[in-house]
Amino acid sequence: MTQYLSKNNLFALSIIGAMFFILGFITWLNGMLIPHLKTVCELTNFQALFVTFSFYISYTIMALPSSWILEKIGFKNGISVALWVMSLGALIFIPAATSRTYIFFLTGLFILGSGMALLQTAINPYITILGPIESAAQRISIMGIANKIAGAIAPLALAFFIIKDGDDSMIASLDSLSKTVKEIKLNELAQRIINPYIFMAIVLFLIGIALKFIKLPNINTENNESSNAENEKNSIFQFPHLLLGVVTLFLYVGIEVIAGDTIIRYGQSIGISLENAKSFTSYTMIAMLGGYVLGIILIPKILSQHKALQYSAILGIIFSLAAIFTNGFTSVFFIAILGLANALIWPSVWPLAIHGLGKFINKGSALLIMAISGGAILPLLWGKISDIFNSQLAYWVLIPAYIFILFYATKGYKIKK
Repeated sequence: MTQYLSKNNLFALSIIGAMFFILGFITWLNGMLIPHLKTVCELTNFQALFVTFSFYISYTIMALPSSWILEKIGFKNGISVALWVMSLGALIFIPAATSRTYIFFLTGLFILGSGMALLQTAINPYITILGPIESAAQRISIMGIANKIAGAIAPLALAFFIIKDGDDSMIASLDSLSKTVKEIKLNELAQRIINPYIFMAIVLFLIGIALKFIKLPNINTENNESSNAENEKNSIFQFPHLLLGVVTLFLYVGIEVIAGDTIIRYGQSIGISLENAKSFTSYTMIAMLGGYVLGIILIPKILSQHKALQYSAILGIIFSLAAIFTNGFTSVFFIAILGLANALIWPSVWPLAIHGLGKFINKGSALLIMAISGGAILPLLWGKISDIFNSQLAYWVLIPAYIFILFYATKGYKIKK
């Protein structure tokens, strides 16, 4: 890849890689946060999945304002502001844990997600533009490695602070305790989360300040590659391949979040202790890392971006059916290995969707970031089906999503009119 990039661009990509590490770390804390808040705030599966709803719905609400903010203050300043907003969201966890109020937790998650929406809107165009469009999926895969290494570490890091020996038996006995003793136990569990989020808030704030002193190249959106026909268009809605890409990413983020954030809860539902299940999200992230490594090796010399997307969708269908029709740790294994199927979907869809947008790349980027709200909607559907039937049958929601992704990989990305 270095033959295509200058030293300045490589430095810029290393900074963006650090931002992807931060995004991955905060995003995949939710896998551990969901079962913890389910206990602390005494929630159903459906209610607990509002953790992902509050976090990801902020992308839909804030993506277009983020595009406007970046036009006003620039991409580099936008990254610093995004980190400061995320720091504020982390601080909200202090009163949330102290009062054990679920709506406060959700508010903190929404603010965290809002900052991440701004950060995502700023950094994704960097990756696509800093090099040839044909190898964009390769560069995004490299960013994905940073993201998923953080994702593998995050739930284990949070578990270190909030899980102690004997918690499983204590949680199982909560309903047999007196109301006063139960409240004391739940308050103690809730307050374990304060220290890690205070530390995170401080780190995010300081990195935001440090970035003010780092030089990054400007992104000239007017020079983004576009054909004469595409230059004649006067609306972002005249790019069908982009709009279908938005739907594809909406479904993709939903299934990625289901695979990563429900697997711990699924393990508990089939009788696996929290002590053993706490690492399941990390296994999903490790599987995604494997997929990213394959992307770096294979794309674009051996495998085109749309072919990678096709194979990813087919694997997703196979692994989902295997998870539904097997039992125990085998079923959990197939949910975890969905990470391999999911890894190259985002890197492949993004360059296919924004190719040729020209002056519309800011708005196109914002629409694609809005699609991250799939992580808000689909997990809620999983949670509702899980409450009505069971957690394993709830994974049927994955199948139609992968089928649509397969459609986009074969036909959807070609539709230009």
